[in-house]
Amino acid sequence: MTDKMIHNVIIIGSGPAGLTAALYTGRANLKPLVFEGLQPGGQLTITTEVENYPGFEHGIMGPELMDIMRKQAQRFGADCRFNIVEKVDFSKPPFKISVSGEEHLANSVIIATGASAKLLGLDSENEYMGYGVSACATCDGFFFKDQRIIVIGGGDTAMEEASYLTKFGKEVSIVHRREEFRASKIMLDRAEKNPKIKLITDTVLDEVLGVNEHGKKRVTGAKLKNIKTGEIKIHEVEGIFLGIGHKPNTDLFKGQIELEDNGYIKTSKVNTRTNVTGVFACGDAQDHVYRQAVTAAGSGCMAAIDVERYLESIHG
Repeated sequence: MTDKMIHNVIIIGSGPAGLTAALYTGRANLKPLVFEGLQPGGQLTITTEVENYPGFEHGIMGPELMDIMRKQAQRFGADCRFNIVEKVDFSKPPFKISVSGEEHLANSVIIATGASAKLLGLDSENEYMGYGVSACATCDGFFFKDQRIIVIGGGDTAMEEASYLTKFGKEVSIVHRREEFRASKIMLDRAEKNPKIKLITDTVLDEVLGVNEHGKKRVTGAKLKNIKTGEIKIHEVEGIFLGIGHKPNTDLFKGQIELEDNGYIKTSKVNTRTNVTGVFACGDAQDHVYRQAVTAAGSGCMAAIDVERYLESIHG
């Protein structure tokens, strides 16, 4: 079944990028239709406290920030729906977006599907996410001043996160499942020369240990397992960072638009256009460098302005 109305713009995704794009297109009277996706509010909904988003002097809870952004966009006419997009057809305008067996048409599309941190898949990791377990050092490092931290991973992401975390933690251990690191030589050398960093090889995180005191959860340690000997050691730490990378949520667009080899969406260097005229991308789905809420919001604003100009150019 097709919804016969042709929307000016459909926004896929609802993190800081998608909701900022919704706010700007709403204020431009474009009546954006937003499909919020699998994780309404994006990665910030699993972040307990956000202290580095401008305008909130004392910080704000991640879910609360996203709720404020959504309400602000809705105030200007954004139609936000908690639906998952199942299929897209960008072969010709109007573009087709399939949701729950229904087809929606649009003259332009903004992709803001974000990225997801790669996780280990442990129940305990899930339980303490945001309470001592994190996948973003630049977001959460500040909370671990003078504390003991471990970083899981063996690539450049892990080395970079560990080096950054030494600004805050009193000791940082990098835990890697192999003996050899796949990080670049320069990043590995930097980590090895840092007196605060210790390398633990042939080892995996078996379980996140923690306590729940009066409804307040916190990490107290990590159960580490040597994969060669099977030996289990308890490592006392307050913070566990996952440095095993991110995966952009772009599988939906394979074969529809041009993607980088790592799955991120290719956009123009000067704006948010993809290789398909009328389709734009913003936020972590196309940015694997900065990955911050504020940069995602900034690119959402750019995408909205690009869409407004594009629609003016085709409609006059």
